[in-house]
Amino acid sequence: MAVSDSFVVPVICGPTASGKTSAALRVARSSAIEIISADSRQLYRDFDIGTAKPTAAERAAVPHHGIDDLEPTERASAARWADQADGWIRGILARGRVPLVVGGTGLYLRALFGALFDEPPMDPARRHALQGELAHLDTSELRRRVQLLDPDRAHLGRTQLLRAIEVALLTGRRLSELQRERATMPRWRARYLVLDPGPSLAGVIAARTRAMFDAGWREEVRRLMVSVADDAPAWNASGYRVVRQLERGMLSPEAAMERVIIETRQYAKRQRTWFRHQLADEDVTRVDPRATDFDEALPAWWDSGAGEASS
Repeated sequence: MAVSDSFVVPVICGPTASGKTSAALRVARSSAIEIISADSRQLYRDFDIGTAKPTAAERAAVPHHGIDDLEPTERASAARWADQADGWIRGILARGRVPLVVGGTGLYLRALFGALFDEPPMDPARRHALQGELAHLDTSELRRRVQLLDPDRAHLGRTQLLRAIEVALLTGRRLSELQRERATMPRWRARYLVLDPGPSLAGVIAARTRAMFDAGWREEVRRLMVSVADDAPAWNASGYRVVRQLERGMLSPEAAMERVIIETRQYAKRQRTWFRHQLADEDVTRVDPRATDFDEALPAWWDSGAGEASS
């Protein structure tokens, strides 16, 4: 029997700031685990504070994959990540260890555990020129354009909106239609632990945003502005464009922080919607990481799949 037929991959997911990294590290302390990050923002080197990457100490304690894999100028792809994750899972299993996928990028999870999609070829020169034009538009304008070009994708985040516009304008086809037409069978089965603190997440996001600024996010962005082009895909990570505007004197510190908090809450809302609808028929356990019984619920979820992990 193929590995992908016999092993069910454990996944800890949920909206941003829900405590996924902390939960994964707690599980990893008692098991031979390697973590695979399913976060499209943490792929980029040097974009650290605003993407809430695991610390150097955390990554030293537990092997991580899918972090710092791309230069800021490279374009991330769910299909590319899924190909890499497939290899990481097989390698981890071959070493007699357990892969644990952790992250909140729903499209990456779908690429690995759901239908795959072979993107049509697009002229590199035209694509680069279009990316330069779109880089200066705010997310609301991108969403307005996608509402006209490919309405099924207009609710998604900035990176997905950009991709929908590129495909529609450069191929003449809607990305949502191409995905339905070109879907292939998934490579792995998964069981999900979805973390969601509920209404308290808004306060957690605000506190984490303040902590990011206190940790030197402005200084990080200042350094990146020297070496990373304005239209580099890495700038699409939540909050970075706002902090860049702050550094250029276009916003006050108070306005910038408030805008980052609002954007992050909106991002979390989209993630919640995705996890609610896209995982409706999957093997899902939903928990509040701030609940009093979470200390029992987390190991119980992990132990419930121990037999599958060793099969």
